[in-house]
Amino acid sequence: MKYIFFDIDDTLFPSTEFSALARKNAINAMIGMGLKAGYDDASSRLNAIIEKKGSNYEHHFDDLCRELKAGHPARYVAAAVAAYHDTKTAILPFPTVPLTLLKLRQKGYRLYVATNGNAVKQWDKLIRLRIALYFDDVFVSEELGMEKGREFYQKVLKQLGAKPQECAMVGDREDADIRPARSIGIATVRFLGGRRASVPSDAQFVIKDMAELVPIAESL
Repeated sequence: MKYIFFDIDDTLFPSTEFSALARKNAINAMIGMGLKAGYDDASSRLNAIIEKKGSNYEHHFDDLCRELKAGHPARYVAAAVAAYHDTKTAILPFPTVPLTLLKLRQKGYRLYVATNGNAVKQWDKLIRLRIALYFDDVFVSEELGMEKGREFYQKVLKQLGAKPQECAMVGDREDADIRPARSIGIATVRFLGGRRASVPSDAQFVIKDMAELVPIAESL
């Protein structure tokens, strides 16, 4: 065991909780600027847009204004974006993540991020969480040209010159983090964080606290 890969969202920090708070603050900011809509209706519409277009779509609030037939939407979009970004100043990693990363680095493991999404946004999270410097590199689906799956992990291993049996993947998603990594021989650790915590796991190890990862890594 030489290499450990980490997902970001709901693995290194509680992104589900952050997203819910950020969207709430954004909608309230839009209403505060005069948007003619009730909170519950606007929230329901925004969630439907995100579900349809994906979390990396950049015009959620524009679409919401269009649905609500808001005149002069720029003011509302600007208020939403400002409130959303202001919420980012409060994001924190899961409590034991920084110390766990430090211990793993001290023990000689090479740490990497393997994540879906927009590269700038994912780097932004790592920097705001103040954990970016723990990682040797970050592999993002946007830059690799594919979502996380067998080919994604094979491409990462090829770039590193690593063998599957030298690696472990830590994440919260069965479909993106666990099954494809395990299918090519990478050891898998399922972190029970966020909204997917109740989903059954095919991972070799299941943890609820990131501190549990240190003895698992040593056992491998």
